[in-house]
Amino acid sequence: MDILVSGSMAYDRIMDFEGKFSDHILPDQIDNINVSFTVNSLTENFGGTAGNIAYSLSLLGEKPRILATIGQDYHRYFEWLKQIGVSTDDIRVVEEELTAGAYITSDTQSNQITGFNPGAMKQGSGFDFAFVDPKDCLAIVAPGNLGDMAGYTAEHEKLGIFSIFDPGQSLPAWEPAALAKCISQSKLLVCNDYEMEMICNNTGKSREQVAKTVETIVVTKGGDGCDLLTASGTVAIPVVRADDAVDPTGAGDAFRGGLIKGIVEGKPMERAVQMGNVAGHYAVRKWGTQQYSFTMAEFNAVLEQNFGP
Repeated sequence: MDILVSGSMAYDRIMDFEGKFSDHILPDQIDNINVSFTVNSLTENFGGTAGNIAYSLSLLGEKPRILATIGQDYHRYFEWLKQIGVSTDDIRVVEEELTAGAYITSDTQSNQITGFNPGAMKQGSGFDFAFVDPKDCLAIVAPGNLGDMAGYTAEHEKLGIFSIFDPGQSLPAWEPAALAKCISQSKLLVCNDYEMEMICNNTGKSREQVAKTVETIVVTKGGDGCDLLTASGTVAIPVVRADDAVDPTGAGDAFRGGLIKGIVEGKPMERAVQMGNVAGHYAVRKWGTQQYSFTMAEFNAVLEQNFGP
């Protein structure tokens, strides 16, 4: 089965500042800031929603196709994708731009200052659906280029492709009518609890009203697990505990990989959500977004231990 993963490709550059930002920002000069922080380390991670979801799927034995753009500095990312067995054939290289990048500086109090350059993500990925079999295809539309998100969602509905809509961090950029349309054109909406409230506020609909426009909604709630909303009601699905959790970054994308794997295998939706929780459990135990790993034997053992065979 073709798994189409549209979204963003990005480099996450993470820096640590050995101090407190508040010691260097003068309250009476807040409208005239000119400060410089010397950081003691810089790490670069492969990121972006499409890249992260594809990585999770690769660990689960799938060969997803990434529908996204990447910049002139694509070489390191492409080499990484080659190593993990993910094709780069559907990724559009935008030579006049750099790859989207997040520049995150954290102080000793866990405060963060982040700058984000959309770079190549400003352009559409231009995927051609002519050679896709809609009956043997599943797609997820994750945060990325807004034109792609709206266009691909519409194309999925037109072709009859099972489509998952995952607006995530793109939510503040959506007009209410366009957001509501993308949700209604999809089979499944996935978001976290805060994002669900943002969707309700944006569209002017209650959670129950949103639920009437899409077959299934999966709402992740961090340490409180997930809610699965269907016409039959709401099912609460517990989290897989990780006592050694260190970083939630990328756990949502890992969850989506596990969820998709379950759907592709024809599992009941509740089981697919459980599989998503297992994948997220591995992600939070490592710093960064594509640093965790597991074998299928390990994955299945955790799944059965927490949710039964």
